[in-house]
Amino acid sequence: MRWFFHFSSSLLVALIGSPLIGPAAAQAPAGQAPPTVVVAKPVMKDIQDIDEFVGRFEAVSGVEVRARVQGYLAQIHFTDGALVKVGDPLFTIDQRPYRLAFDQAQAGLTNAQARLDFAQGDLDRAEALRRSGNITEQAADQRRQNYLTAQSEVNVNRAQIAEAQLNLEFTVIRSPLAGRISRRLTTEGNLVAANTTVLTTIVSVDPIYFYFDVDERAYLAYSRMLQQGMRSAVTGGKADEVVITLTDTTLPPRRGIMNFVDNRLDEASGTMRVRAQVPNPDGYLVPGLFGRIAITGSAPYRAALVPDEAIGTDQDRRIAMVVGPDGTVRAQPVRLGPRHDGYRVVRQGLSGDETIVVSGLQRARPGQKVTPQPTTLPPVRERDGAPFTPAANKADPAAPSTTAAVPAPGASAAPAAVPAPGASAAPAAVVPAAAPSGGARAAEPGAARPRPQ
Repeated sequence: MRWFFHFSSSLLVALIGSPLIGPAAAQAPAGQAPPTVVVAKPVMKDIQDIDEFVGRFEAVSGVEVRARVQGYLAQIHFTDGALVKVGDPLFTIDQRPYRLAFDQAQAGLTNAQARLDFAQGDLDRAEALRRSGNITEQAADQRRQNYLTAQSEVNVNRAQIAEAQLNLEFTVIRSPLAGRISRRLTTEGNLVAANTTVLTTIVSVDPIYFYFDVDERAYLAYSRMLQQGMRSAVTGGKADEVVITLTDTTLPPRRGIMNFVDNRLDEASGTMRVRAQVPNPDGYLVPGLFGRIAITGSAPYRAALVPDEAIGTDQDRRIAMVVGPDGTVRAQPVRLGPRHDGYRVVRQGLSGDETIVVSGLQRARPGQKVTPQPTTLPPVRERDGAPFTPAANKADPAAPSTTAAVPAPGASAAPAAVPAPGASAAPAAVVPAAAPSGGARAAEPGAARPRPQ
């Protein structure tokens, strides 16, 4: 029991003096070089914010083709999915009943015209007799009434002929607009109901609309820009140009103009419906396609641009690791904007004079020192995720570190087990960049702690 108490006291003293306890644990072990990171200054540019919204293409005009008269479908004149012009014949309904009705109306007109001619002659004779006093006024008035009745019958028959002619024309169903036709929804021989049966649909092709929704914050910002003269009204004058990118980003973007803003916000979603008109001469854009529209979201301003890899997260804020002249790292909170030229726009937090970590962010800790390897960011980043090579490595390979052979404290029996990070003189002892330095410190006390007797 006394031996156990003596051993526990000795162990407690050893732990208090070990580098795992106390402020010394937060520092790199003696003789170990600071971790190496690639640093650069942000790219400074005069830019404008570009806001992006997801939307969908819709046809400017679209119709459901229905028959105006009832009958059996006799013929179909189009190919499914073809382009049609105004007036092209699409369907033909059996015309025989309507030709008979037209002929019957013409016969009725001939009969009515004959009665009118007879009534006209009878009236003329009555007028002559009335002037000579050989007929009463009542008889003359009766013949005048017969004439007017015959004349009205002629007019009725003429209207019936016009109706029969119109119904006969309606048996040939023609395209009401130019565009692309869908598939046939019925086939020859089927009975088509007037104004009920949908035979096919047609949508216009050129131009085409692109509808999207903007949130309340963006709508208020755009309204403010309009009042300040930085945007154009969608009604009258020159409308703002927009760029629309399809889901297949290898295709060239399409340009259009904004031509409609709704008159109220949707209470359910808190968004405003906006529309752009896009030329579509090749007919490649079809209704229902998704796209991403880019519109100007701010006045020109000067901003710092950094790679996305240079941005870290600290709870609910974004930070950039700034390296001081002495190599000490500090976390700088930043407010981010959209992407531009392959970089992320920093709206607030960086002035452009800072040196930030652009590669090896996981090895940089606030308050600790690092070994910076400077590089220069290109004005435009052509490919996302492209590694940044230190400028010194491009011109002249780095000289071997003089601390490469210095072992971690307490590991004198195995000097190659814990080398200094970045030591190029001893490749077999290099620690991978992803391995945290705390792992080496956790093994040190075990190598130096004496075994109790």
